[in-house]
Amino acid sequence: MNLLKLAWKNVIHRPLNLILSIILFSLGIGLINFLLMINDQLTEKFDKNLAGIDMVIGAKGSPLQMILCNMYHIDNPTGNVTIDEAKAFLNPKHPLIKTAIPLSLGDSYRAYRIVGTTHQFLELYNAQVAEGNLFSASMEVTIGATVADLLDLNIGDQFSSSHGFMEDENLEHGDSKLRVVGILAPTGSVADQLILTSPQTVWDVHAHHDEEHAHDHTAMAPITSNTALLDHPDEEITSILVQFKNKTNFQALNMPRGINDNTDMQAATPAYEINKLFSMIGVGTRALEMLAYIIALVSAISIFITLFKSLQERKYELALLRVSGASPAKLLSMVILEGLILGIIGYIVGILISYIAFAAFAGQAEASYRYSFSMGSFGKNEMILLAVSIGVAFIAAIIPAIRAWKTDIHETLAAG
Repeated sequence: MNLLKLAWKNVIHRPLNLILSIILFSLGIGLINFLLMINDQLTEKFDKNLAGIDMVIGAKGSPLQMILCNMYHIDNPTGNVTIDEAKAFLNPKHPLIKTAIPLSLGDSYRAYRIVGTTHQFLELYNAQVAEGNLFSASMEVTIGATVADLLDLNIGDQFSSSHGFMEDENLEHGDSKLRVVGILAPTGSVADQLILTSPQTVWDVHAHHDEEHAHDHTAMAPITSNTALLDHPDEEITSILVQFKNKTNFQALNMPRGINDNTDMQAATPAYEINKLFSMIGVGTRALEMLAYIIALVSAISIFITLFKSLQERKYELALLRVSGASPAKLLSMVILEGLILGIIGYIVGILISYIAFAAFAGQAEASYRYSFSMGSFGKNEMILLAVSIGVAFIAAIIPAIRAWKTDIHETLAAG
């Protein structure tokens, strides 16, 4: 007697019950796996793009907005500060600061952000030039791997930037052409989706559109370091990414408070702000998790009811199986197999649902924020959920299975 084949026939014999149980079970498993996938991806992206940055300095406003804009490039700037205001923190001889990397933001090309910065920016993300060279003069750009791939840009190509971060031809700086001189190797970080250039480029592009405040930058020495930047105190930058020499130094730890209290600028600590963001997101995530667990519980009850009801309808059939030589243990095993089949089918459908939902989420995230999310391969989370699915199905089937094991042949046939 092939128990697996018999269990399968019993399961598909009642298609409506089968479909209901699978829908409930797969929704619970799918939602749980979807949340786990998103959580893993967001954690990886946020952690990787922290890049050892201890503090961000910029214009007054929302500290979280400043972090999201200047480190993760998914929000708008809080404003600009002059180099004269920020010169103390850009000084290479600052006793507490190991690295200070300026950023000039505000423009984009086809919604990919243009960042005016120095060559040190690449060190934050261990970025290397795969083709061409780093920008070294005004209007030269070095682009991330994702930008090059998705926008089909190559060395020597030229394009016009747009004001703001939306793709809008009406906001193009049409008279200022940027030229691609280099392409970065993939890093898996935010650097892949950026167009890097010098702050001088950002100033030059806007000087063409603001004749009243225009500056003649044509004779400038290339700005690729903070030393060169300090020669232009009246120019503006958006922020400074700071790494401390000693992360446990008391003075360094109190520097953000000192900047916030004593200057017209703002300082924010990335780790603190991101933890606060995850706390806010966590409320919604935990609510969805609870919903997923409730659905999984209801699905387990559904499997239990399906099997229990099935046994009530098949008492005579089970008695005949006993008469045909099936032992009580075989009947118990058959009912447990029915539960496991329901659980495994629900698991497979649930995993497929979670992958489809994640693909839709990844597409939306890339369209909105230019972040690419990889689905990854079948891993630890899926294995844990498989074990949970089997366990839930087993528990749901065990009581009906015991009733099948205790089937009284004579009483059932007599009532038959």
